[in-house]
Amino acid sequence: MIVVYTSPGCAGCRKVKRWLKDRNVPYIEKNIFKVLLNENEIKHLLVRSENGADDIISKRSKIIQESGVDIDSMTTDELIHFIQQNPSVLKRPIILDEKSFQVGYDSEEVTVFEPNELRSIVDGYSCDGCPVYSGCGEVRKEAAAAADGEKPAAAPESSTH
Repeated sequence: MIVVYTSPGCAGCRKVKRWLKDRNVPYIEKNIFKVLLNENEIKHLLVRSENGADDIISKRSKIIQESGVDIDSMTTDELIHFIQQNPSVLKRPIILDEKSFQVGYDSEEVTVFEPNELRSIVDGYSCDGCPVYSGCGEVRKEAAAAADGEKPAAAPESSTH
């Protein structure tokens, strides 16, 4: 199950929730200001992140800036307690499931949370039988050629799409 750590007023949080809803992907939302994160949850976030605290904590947050606290010198227990007392230091949204972990919303990277069934439909789709393939198929070929640095073929004289 996908878990999304959010906060009110977070644009990235709204985007990821909309993305998941648009694809009918079930998820659990945890508002970091309404639900106290327990010690195990915070440890889990730290372990799952590639660079530990650096990935999930915003060192630009007001609390860190004003207090001058040094996250890097804290023990794990001190860090966990600090996050529990100051959840606003967490970057948002934090999205994770059994296999994937993402901090922040990125429209391309969030696709790792796409259900396998949906991904297999998209991957297996072939537009050769499409009634407008003569038009859009040529456009796709031109785009692929341009991406490869080749000179695009001449466009068809008439196409409707």
